[in-house]
Amino acid sequence: MIRIGQGFDVHRFAAPEEGRALVLMGLQIPHDRGLSGHSDADVMLHALMDALLGAAGLGDIGEHFPDTDLAHKGADSAQLLEQVMTSLREHGWRVVNADLLLIGERPKISPHREAMRARIAPLLGIVPDLLNVKATTTEGLGFTGRGEGLAAQAVVLLESQGTRVPLPGEAQPCS
Repeated sequence: MIRIGQGFDVHRFAAPEEGRALVLMGLQIPHDRGLSGHSDADVMLHALMDALLGAAGLGDIGEHFPDTDLAHKGADSAQLLEQVMTSLREHGWRVVNADLLLIGERPKISPHREAMRARIAPLLGIVPDLLNVKATTTEGLGFTGRGEGLAAQAVVLLESQGTRVPLPGEAQPCS
């Protein structure tokens, strides 16, 4: 069995005086401002986690890591991704491939693309060639065009490993 999931996330840029680092795909990216959020605000990993959880039918990151839980304040989103992957494996899923899109005028991610893939692909249990990372602008339109924040989209393909544990309320397979 295969399933497709999609994720989307948005974070505004923090005020420069907040001194937040910009974290994308688990890496600190040189930029004059970081993103505002409860965790490290890694917009790309948040979209990826939502896509993974959605494909597996396991809810969303707000359910798993609510912003009302102080345990997740300032959390490293790569560590949260590791928890999501543990849950996916427990439910019998493996990642086939993932495609991520950063939406914003700046920063440019092409200088960081290979490092991003190398950082995150092992967490997904795939080789870097199966993790696509790209970016686009909005030609100066909207909040991303005005430089107020960044958005990200993710699409993933999951494959059943044949050992899937039924979700709560789901019928048990016949043997």
